[in-house]
Amino acid sequence: MSAANTDSVTKKTSTATTDFNQPLPLHIATLIEVRAGKAMPFAREAMSAIDKASIKAPVVVNFMGLVTDEQADRKHHGGPLKAVHQLPTATYQRINDEFELKVRVGTLGENLITEAVNGLPEMTESTVCIGDVFQYGKVENTESVQLRIVQPRRPCYKINDQIGQFTKVPNIASWISKQGIAGWYFEVVHDGILDADLPVYLVERPYPFATLEKLWQLSNSKEKHTAEVIEPWLVIDCLEESWKAVLKKKIQKG
Repeated sequence: MSAANTDSVTKKTSTATTDFNQPLPLHIATLIEVRAGKAMPFAREAMSAIDKASIKAPVVVNFMGLVTDEQADRKHHGGPLKAVHQLPTATYQRINDEFELKVRVGTLGENLITEAVNGLPEMTESTVCIGDVFQYGKVENTESVQLRIVQPRRPCYKINDQIGQFTKVPNIASWISKQGIAGWYFEVVHDGILDADLPVYLVERPYPFATLEKLWQLSNSKEKHTAEVIEPWLVIDCLEESWKAVLKKKIQKG
């Protein structure tokens, strides 16, 4: 590589923005895959649709999520506040590195897989916030799907059973929770159609402090925190109520 090219690369690297706190709308990613599952017999004589397959055609999204996606356990999965799930592909890398596994993407129930663009970071728990609204499709297209992050995903025993096909590690779900890398759930702001290769734009960021990484840190902390730390989270309208209940217990008394 010539000195001129090296200087150019160095300059681009040094000026790259490392987060999404920029003027909106911001083109942050490409939707590279959409996945859905069917309820099938699972471990412990249960049914599950955790294993998602890639969809090769456009799919309608309404307030309950992808119309072709099923949830076997409606008490704990699905519904307007768990309409669509996204899990960073980095989670798989961390699981595989930690436990010497080869768990494939799609195994843990995610609907959306994205890839960063424009030198921006990937969508992960450290870069997305509660309340963020993402549009899937051109900004000028008023018919595009819009999704809002309302809560992290809480891993359940089915992750253990699913990965248990490959390992005897007893409680990977607990490890994922402690790491805070379980992905997140969206509510649907605007119905529409999802398909691979759509651009992904961040169009609203009302709570730039409220990263999922920070929410997990507060929730997992054994320490108490001042009201000044916790109360900003409690006034986030879209944060799912059970997470607020956890945070309220973290406030120092007196």
